[in-house]
Amino acid sequence: MIAFSRRAAQLDTPLGVHAGTFVNTWTPEASRFAIEGAAASGYDLIEIPLPGADQRDGSATVALLDEAGLDAVVSLALDPSTDINTDDAELSARGERKLLDAVDFAASIGAGYVGGVTFSAMTKYSHPASAASRENSLSVLTRVAQHAGPLGVVVGLEYVNRYESNLLNTAAQTAEFIRALNDRGAENLLLHIDTYHANNEEVSQAAAVRDAGPHLGYLHIAENHRGLLGTGSIDWAGLFGALAAADYRGPLTFESFSGAVVSPETRDDIGLWRSLWHDPVEAAGHANSFLRAQLAIHSPQLT
Repeated sequence: MIAFSRRAAQLDTPLGVHAGTFVNTWTPEASRFAIEGAAASGYDLIEIPLPGADQRDGSATVALLDEAGLDAVVSLALDPSTDINTDDAELSARGERKLLDAVDFAASIGAGYVGGVTFSAMTKYSHPASAASRENSLSVLTRVAQHAGPLGVVVGLEYVNRYESNLLNTAAQTAEFIRALNDRGAENLLLHIDTYHANNEEVSQAAAVRDAGPHLGYLHIAENHRGLLGTGSIDWAGLFGALAAADYRGPLTFESFSGAVVSPETRDDIGLWRSLWHDPVEAAGHANSFLRAQLAIHSPQLT
């Protein structure tokens, strides 16, 4: 379970929003806009992508979170220059340093979770994962989890679609991977479902929840096209019914991106060639209302 200390600590199923819905940087002005926007839109926590070293004013972030009453989590995605799903020792060492850096940043702002694509680069691989690259990923994550544990930080593994990793593409694969980490003594780990990626790879959203089992601890809530919730083809009733059946206790975090907000680099990385919304405040508010309605209809015991 992820430890929270503000608004989310009072809730079984806190609602979160990815800061990338509001901003593409973490300057003082951007962080204030994102945190105040998240609070005004009714969220209980904000997910902060790991900022660059020149934008890490941890005390200022904590002050803003205290002022808004919001909790925070931290996320990142390894890239081809920081891949641990490799047998290249130098490349792996850079990835391990980035993961440890994310854990330390999270601890510095009182965030109890670091999640995302923590097990491989988020990229289109030209070959399958090898036994050696998988073993290296397991070894690195074992050390990262052991570093994170005493700091009160849980490490999450967000599996992604086949075009963005060759290692973990389903909840079943990720649950097996986490069990292998558990066998090595790494316990402070959880499985992170993103409904956008699950839509590409799973039999159904409900099946993903069932396959995740007790390891499930965090969800990214996104439409199949990453636009406004309820305007695509995701089976929300099936998802929330499965969460209720599993007695899920953990965050549900809205993640959506628009070309009106993200940086050109992020746009190109994720192939965001069209914008499905332009007003972040409107998009975040709509998502909050949508999620609360879905919980009330399909999973009232989780509200």
